[in-house]
Amino acid sequence: MIREKKGTKISIIGIGAVGATTAYSLIMSGFATELVLVDVNKEKTEGEALDLSHGAEFIKPVNINAGEYKDTKDSDIVIVTAGAAQKPGETRLDLVNKNIQIFKGIIPEVVKYSPNCILLIVSNPVDILSYVAYKLSGFPKERVIGSGTVLDTSRLKYQIGKRFDVDARDIQTYIMGEHGDTEFVAWSLTNIQGISIDEYAKEFNYKYDDKFRTSVHENVKNAAYEVINRKGATFYAIALAVSRIVEAILGDEKSILPVSTLVEDYYGVDDIYLGVPAIVGRDGVEKALKVSLSEDEVKDFKSSAKTLQEVLYSSTSLDDLKEGCM
Repeated sequence: MIREKKGTKISIIGIGAVGATTAYSLIMSGFATELVLVDVNKEKTEGEALDLSHGAEFIKPVNINAGEYKDTKDSDIVIVTAGAAQKPGETRLDLVNKNIQIFKGIIPEVVKYSPNCILLIVSNPVDILSYVAYKLSGFPKERVIGSGTVLDTSRLKYQIGKRFDVDARDIQTYIMGEHGDTEFVAWSLTNIQGISIDEYAKEFNYKYDDKFRTSVHENVKNAAYEVINRKGATFYAIALAVSRIVEAILGDEKSILPVSTLVEDYYGVDDIYLGVPAIVGRDGVEKALKVSLSEDEVKDFKSSAKTLQEVLYSSTSLDDLKEGCM
């Protein structure tokens, strides 16, 4: 649970493209009074901290430091973006073993210095690494959150909004399941300010059929690959997604966001982190919401969970995973 105190301290572990852009998004949002950046590349991290600090005139006061794990002491939120980056041709699941090993070095250090923090995992594959962080940390599941499908859902709203010529913020929908190739669209829940998407399409004479749904889903699912193929990495949109989650936590908003959280008896799925709509507030994930899915969507959800569980349990890097390093 976040302590009542003067100021808010956020630490970011991993200052590559995603970590640095997340730091920029956070200082622009004014959420933190202290921001600590930690990375194995200390010189680059110091440069990032200096560059961000030089904008002091244009942002709310914030103390930005490049440091080590000891400098993250008593953080309210620790954001983990560290890990091997996804390369062209790689899926997120291809990164499993490399990044589990990296997490075995990171999570115990975070817990050592900030035993009361909320862990926000962004590194890929985010669902599996959130589960690993949950096991390694010994934290209650509420305080280990993955960025989940918050970004994917934004990508979905962008696709629908562009095709229906409507503000993406007026679209209510979710991408659920894995943040990856087995994610699916909850079309049965999709509406535009309370008007179901099929009714809206009929009202304004937009095409909405299987071809539309397949095209939108494929564009969302492959969005990261398209960006990586063109510029080498994705970082702007995920940084905004992370900032949105941080905002919900620090503001105790009770916002419903499709973060990755531990599911228990969720359409028969147990003991795996997946992207599902959840109430996010000051204590982290307060409740995962079991939304009403269609029969096909339930099958998609179970299939996504099965894929992640198979990868997780077949991972050689899990052999010596200890539950609770506190």
